[in-house]
Amino acid sequence: MNDTEDTTPLGTVALRTVRGSVRRYALAGKRFARAVLRKTPHIMGLLVAAGLLTSWVVYHGVERPPASFPVEQVITIPAGMTVTDVARFLREEHIIRSVHAFRLAVTMGSNGGAVIAGDYFFDAPLTLSEVAQRISSGTYGLDPIRITIPEGATTYQMAEIFARRLPKFDSGTFLLLAEEKEGYLFPDTYHFTPTTVASDVVRELERTFYERLRAIEDEIAAFGRPVHEIVTLASLLEKEARNHEERRKIAGILWHRLSIDMPLQVDAVFGFIARTETFNPRFSDLRIDSPYNTYKYRGLPPGPIASPSLSSLKAAVTPVETNALFYLHGRDGIMRSALTYDEHLVNRRRYLD
Repeated sequence: MNDTEDTTPLGTVALRTVRGSVRRYALAGKRFARAVLRKTPHIMGLLVAAGLLTSWVVYHGVERPPASFPVEQVITIPAGMTVTDVARFLREEHIIRSVHAFRLAVTMGSNGGAVIAGDYFFDAPLTLSEVAQRISSGTYGLDPIRITIPEGATTYQMAEIFARRLPKFDSGTFLLLAEEKEGYLFPDTYHFTPTTVASDVVRELERTFYERLRAIEDEIAAFGRPVHEIVTLASLLEKEARNHEERRKIAGILWHRLSIDMPLQVDAVFGFIARTETFNPRFSDLRIDSPYNTYKYRGLPPGPIASPSLSSLKAAVTPVETNALFYLHGRDGIMRSALTYDEHLVNRRRYLD
């Protein structure tokens, strides 16, 4: 026979076939890998862009606080609410944007999907995740708020200050409760929680007044006048004088006037009558028919015109004895007194006109 017979073993042929296939697949894999590497920057860019877009959508559509988030307000979550109830309530109150996202955030939280009822105070807008953390951990945010009432403030001014700082404070209730307590609500720095109401404020300011008054109870007893008269005159001193020694000198002049039944003629009362912080009376104002008009009516006003400081209260019972009947503050800020009206006019021309 002329044909040559292939005597290669069958196993060897199979091995060669497998090796050939491996080489072909390896070459194909290398070509694919090179193609992927060439396109990787584009793929990674798409992935990054997709990630950023997803983050933007999640934040602005779910996480971001609503525009009308109730800042510096107390939000009360009643007991017995489910997570879904709380989520719906928070969305209605414009605290979160998504009910489902809130439920998911609470469920995945560390408190086993529980929510805690109570009063929550938010001093700044929070993201949905932050709200979920607060509600599920019972972080109420009721840290005391520091509020300063300046010396010489009236109850109307106090109402404005507290209304700006305390979410549950009602000015109308405060003014009703404080109507007979002008001058007896002590000006000081206080710390109240955001849930404090008007009655709590009045109670604390009045308690502080009598606590401070005990510091001068011996001087009050020695002076011999009723506390109401002392507080009333002290409120005039608070508005009329600039330091403790001036207050003592003016106290001596005003008590002297009262002793001879001379009108006090204190200008500061007109600010109280008009409910303004400062007031420069005109001659027409001197005829205002008010029991607080110390030009029209003799004696002390019916009550204090402001909240006196401890300095004014002490000055009222430790006056500088004097025969002077008049005083004024010149353009240079210095107080000058006079025995007679003529001397007072000289002082006016010299230091004011």
